[in-house]
Amino acid sequence: MEVRIGVQNVAREIVVETNASVEEVEKTVAEAIEASKPLLTLTDRRDKKIVVPTASLGYVEIGSDTKQTVGFAAVAD
Repeated sequence: MEVRIGVQNVAREIVVETNASVEEVEKTVAEAIEASKPLLTLTDRRDKKIVVPTASLGYVEIGSDTKQTVGFAAVAD
């Protein structure tokens, strides 16, 4: 699943591919914010840790596991 994290005052977002479910990611983010934890920590599919200061979070977009397909359509003259 893809998770996009927007950080305040940073132009680029952080993109994390994780094996965690939507519910697990949502719970981790909510706990970090509600408990005023200083850091949000997620683990990607390669077991690398991504750590973001909670105070700097702009948004967290939690995607789905469905793969988007690329198709080609015939153009009529």
